[in-house]
Amino acid sequence: MPSREEERREFNVVKHGARKVDGVSLVTGRPKFTADMDLPDTLYVRILRSPHAHARIVEIDTSEAEAMPGVALVLTHKNTPTRRFTTAGQGYPEPSPYDTRMFDTKVRFVGDRVAAVAAESREIAEAAVKAIKVTYEELPAVLSIDAALAPDAPVIHDEDDSAGIYDAARNIVADVDIDVGDVEKGFAESDVIVETVCELQYAQHTPIEPHVVLSYLDPDGRLVLRTATQVPFHVRRIVAYALDYPLHNIRVIKPRIGGGFGTKQEILLEDIAALTTLRTRRPALIELTRPEEFVAARTRHPMRVRVKLGAKPDGTLHAMEMEAISNTGAYGSHGLTVLSNTGSKTLPLYNKAENVHFYGKAVYTNLPVAGAYRGYGATQGYFALETAMDELAEKLGLDPVELRRRNHIRAGETSPIFVKLGEGREGVEQIIKSCELERCIEIGMARIGWAEKRGKKIREGSWVHGLGMAVHMQGSGIPQIDMAAATIKMNEDGSFNLLVGATDIGTGSDTILGQIAAEVLGVPLEKIIVYSSDTDFTPFDVGAYASSTTYVSGMAVKRAAEKVRSQIVDVAAHVLDADPETLSLGDEGVHAPNGKSVSLAEVCHYAMYKSDQFQIAATASFVPEESPPPFVASFAEVAVDTETGFVKVVKFVTAVDCGTPINPVLAEGQMEGALANGIGYALTEEMLFSSRGRVRNPNLFDYKILGALDIPPIEVILVDSYEPTGPMGAKSIGEIGINAPIPTIANAIYDAVGIRLRRTPFTPERVLKAMRNKE
Repeated sequence: MPSREEERREFNVVKHGARKVDGVSLVTGRPKFTADMDLPDTLYVRILRSPHAHARIVEIDTSEAEAMPGVALVLTHKNTPTRRFTTAGQGYPEPSPYDTRMFDTKVRFVGDRVAAVAAESREIAEAAVKAIKVTYEELPAVLSIDAALAPDAPVIHDEDDSAGIYDAARNIVADVDIDVGDVEKGFAESDVIVETVCELQYAQHTPIEPHVVLSYLDPDGRLVLRTATQVPFHVRRIVAYALDYPLHNIRVIKPRIGGGFGTKQEILLEDIAALTTLRTRRPALIELTRPEEFVAARTRHPMRVRVKLGAKPDGTLHAMEMEAISNTGAYGSHGLTVLSNTGSKTLPLYNKAENVHFYGKAVYTNLPVAGAYRGYGATQGYFALETAMDELAEKLGLDPVELRRRNHIRAGETSPIFVKLGEGREGVEQIIKSCELERCIEIGMARIGWAEKRGKKIREGSWVHGLGMAVHMQGSGIPQIDMAAATIKMNEDGSFNLLVGATDIGTGSDTILGQIAAEVLGVPLEKIIVYSSDTDFTPFDVGAYASSTTYVSGMAVKRAAEKVRSQIVDVAAHVLDADPETLSLGDEGVHAPNGKSVSLAEVCHYAMYKSDQFQIAATASFVPEESPPPFVASFAEVAVDTETGFVKVVKFVTAVDCGTPINPVLAEGQMEGALANGIGYALTEEMLFSSRGRVRNPNLFDYKILGALDIPPIEVILVDSYEPTGPMGAKSIGEIGINAPIPTIANAIYDAVGIRLRRTPFTPERVLKAMRNKE
């Protein structure tokens, strides 16, 4: 473990708010997104989608569509591969069930695929889709988790060729059940017990850029998929499998992306585009409309979470139980892993409890398919857990902050949950090596005015103010599963090419990884040329998910840079006639103790042209043995209008321990974006459904995300910390912020008007109803 001097040493590039490597090009509109590329002879693909939540396709007649001028290809279940696969972009073997076909004889939600048309124009493709005649046998639909688990529920996946479903006959995708100690005995020994049940709604990611893919053949006849994805290497593998097509004949390129948030950790269009191009030998473009993005992309897993806590009189937790029932929709994408994370990312936070039980199910319904969404289960778990902690504090007569202080995990400690529960499998043993949560709490309390305002119920006319808080942890990648690699090569002017499979989806990871390389190699960031996410030219990376990029991909970059640095020093030792152990890198050169130095450009020229010639370059990989959690303490001041039920967030304060922030400006931006996303999820966002399973608000007018004027004042404090297992002391920050708003705002509403809200979003109607029920 590094000394305090090493931990706090000054960095030259890291820990500075360097400008994004693609910043200027982005603000001047130069980068090309997927749909910006115009290829001659491109076909436009539209998809016919099911009008029914649950039905069998009895007959499908495409003759009229195929006869239309300008139609090049029509795809249905009759002329496409029947191999089942998963659309979840996860590491192999994927923990999600193989329950999906390109086109099936059964549709399982309103918006499911029925057919696809490729035509000379979008208009022709749309007309041809409407010309397809389909006869359906409508089946009873399952539109809630309770209906799915009913003894006589219709079976959604009654096919015999799916694999990896826990219990298809009972609509159960996945089941998790783990114990630590004896929870029943623990509750019997507890002096104070609270229990709460919270429910979270359907929500959509709403990236500015919808799902889009352009497929074409290169001059050698290889298939190229230019796609808005978070997981290019997983896209290549899954498309190859689904189409039974050689993987080496597929190249996947990730261009600039207009947001992902998890929904693009999925293979939703690439298989259709690929097959269209292979069948027609022409480029094909598929781009979802905004309504399709709501209906047929992915959503957050709606969930019902029950938490029961037992404590001793001093507030020490003695027993914890969490039960989660997750709605995975019509297909099982990410069902097991999101369910697992609901417990694995939350329960270790309070490691003083000796008796813990987590169990739950992910169930199929005939509603839109849930998938990966920033927070990935932890968001749902923290709503119930942090609500219960506030209720327990009240019952014990303790300040909510004090209860958390007495129970949260600290550096040097562990939790048995780390071993018992990972992402869809057993976890790994882990000792917390960095935790500044106590400092986060102190700073957050001061910035929000906790001591001055908490419990005071300050009134301004019909508005009543209140304060709430919550604490959180997450993770940094998936231990012993995630893998990243990086390649660095040196150029004659002392610059370097950094090739990474890591996927920048707007997060700034190209910049972060460039800063890590620049720090090791003693050059400014401008001397690092970053190229990412091309399966032909960059080394493997699992992609942008699980808060893994800075920690996992960053360590791969650091290792590759250290190898290159060693090669540079060896060459410079020959040039300077010096012992390599005595040389140092910095200021774009190599320096000897006697004052002599040689520039990096001269080193590269020597290696390439003069003696013992070779290319200074290296590739390195990294697989984490653990997943060091970032920590957050969040505080909110809200004002509740007692006449209308409207909730206004007056101020939101978040103090975060993310280890060394490689780029503090980008780290703050990640937190601000996650908090804005989470505040919308808490207050306004909700997908609404008809009685037949149709989405009633699939547009940005009726589905309410926060606009710039709606976002409250947000203060983010990066608390000084150092994670010894991470690159330059860093750990993750990308997801944790979204977990904070729901429980923090819920607890603040209680402080203001004395109502416990257990269902999101906290709309004026729900708040007003709860206040009237209380009266």
